[in-house]
Amino acid sequence: MNMMKTLLGGAALSVLAAAAFAEDPDLLVFDYSGFEDPAFHTKYAEKNGDQPSFAFFGEEDEALQKLVSGFKADVSHVCAGSVKKWEESGIIEPWDTAKITEYSKLDSNLLGSDVAAASAYFIPTDFGSTAIAYNTDEVPAEDVASLEVFKNPKYAGRMTLPDNVDDAYALAYLATGTTDWTTATDEQFEAASAWLREVHPNLRTYWTDPAELAQLMATGEVLIAWAWNETYPTLVDEGFPVGFQREATEGSSLWLCGYVNLKDGPGSEEKAYDYINGFLDASNASVLMDAGYGISNTEGLATLGEEALVAGGLEPIEAPILAQLPMSVELREKQSEEFEKIKAGF
Repeated sequence: MNMMKTLLGGAALSVLAAAAFAEDPDLLVFDYSGFEDPAFHTKYAEKNGDQPSFAFFGEEDEALQKLVSGFKADVSHVCAGSVKKWEESGIIEPWDTAKITEYSKLDSNLLGSDVAAASAYFIPTDFGSTAIAYNTDEVPAEDVASLEVFKNPKYAGRMTLPDNVDDAYALAYLATGTTDWTTATDEQFEAASAWLREVHPNLRTYWTDPAELAQLMATGEVLIAWAWNETYPTLVDEGFPVGFQREATEGSSLWLCGYVNLKDGPGSEEKAYDYINGFLDASNASVLMDAGYGISNTEGLATLGEEALVAGGLEPIEAPILAQLPMSVELREKQSEEFEKIKAGF
């Protein structure tokens, strides 16, 4: 994703206000750099005359700390794994879903338990898939028919996983038979951790951003990767022999990001709803897809057509899918602690 998910691996950016275009002083969006793109906010600008104002962060723990310390904004972009922690911090308040015009059109698989709620702390807006990317010249398709390929000694030293606890555990849960991590038991967590620990010695590295991963695969250092969907069209466009296997026997995952409504925001609450309604408008589907993101609005996604979805690695599949929905703070912290140990070889 030029992706917001560069999110969890990129170099942190200092908080700053964007001033490259006319800004609406009544709405401040706290976001990843890149989401200020005016193409994403045409509906908002049509209604309000200006683009929203933006301030930026590099990763979500940094953003949370700044907000807890007193930085004020109106809405913020986060990924689902962080939502419970943000909710428990007391800095966000529920959205009134009756004011979100496209709410009934949102993919229920991305809403989780909030699907029937009158209000919700997190509104999914953008998503992508994570699956096996592989060098089709060097790796036969049958070798990536299962996630167990990451244990295959044939490719030892030629594989990589994301340096991202959510993506790594999504893979490990799927590989060990869990497709819903929101209800993961201690036994399922231990099984997933043991799987990652067994895979660790086979890895060349843990990649931190899509550009690094594309380089690793293009040079041939890496033949098999657990990758975000943006890597696939990027390498295809460069003429690289790459496949993207979303239908491994055990399945693939969907990363999921969206917006939260910050408590005591300094701007207009009405414009906060204008912002999310504009972002979710079906007309945004194509510009988001061009940037590597799927839109959570099912009608908007349907306008893209099958060919575009296949090219973007987001076509409907029959294999299991683990949606990276919000999980308990306790489980996420356990996963983070264990992942650091695994990466360190313990």
